[in-house]
Amino acid sequence: MARQLRAEQTRATIITAAADLFDRHGYESTSLSDIVEHARVTKGALYFHFAAKEDLAHAIMELQARAARQVASEVESRGCSSLEFLMRTTFETARLAVEGPILRAGLRLATADLAVRPPLTHPFLDALDLTTRKLRAALRESDLHPDIDVDAAAHALVCFFVGTRVAGRSLEPAARLPRRVAEMWHLTIRGLVPVHRRARYLTLVSQLERETRAL
Repeated sequence: MARQLRAEQTRATIITAAADLFDRHGYESTSLSDIVEHARVTKGALYFHFAAKEDLAHAIMELQARAARQVASEVESRGCSSLEFLMRTTFETARLAVEGPILRAGLRLATADLAVRPPLTHPFLDALDLTTRKLRAALRESDLHPDIDVDAAAHALVCFFVGTRVAGRSLEPAARLPRRVAEMWHLTIRGLVPVHRRARYLTLVSQLERETRAL
């Protein structure tokens, strides 16, 4: 049992180290030797758990997908509107990205030239599918302008969220992400939401940013 626990701890250490390097330097620019040095493990320990760098990236993407499903499930249980659901999930994802490198690396791996092995699907496609469904529901709930192109809006929103972190990585710390997400929603709400519905959601943006920073 103790041996199994040590093996699990070593695997987690390797994944965290790889995620940190993938986030800071990119998948292509990170070698297995870099990961061994950063994790402070032997090459034998790394190869015991992962045969190739791609396996490490896939493990990180699996953890990201699991976290995304958990966030969506927890927010869904609140019974909030579809637009509020999207707002809360993006802020919660931002919080997790600030707290640790797994979600940050997942965001960067989503933009890497990396094949995603079944049954896992590409995180961009998962996010796009969920965002499209929720925006269609928000349209039915009269929280969007009736002439909105939902497919275009969903694509833009997902790109906006991922790009906020990817583009800002080398310019500002991860702790800035909640502010950037708030800015994203301020612009999105003014572009998509009818005037008489905006006040509620703009107030919610400020509330969620405060909550995210406080956690």
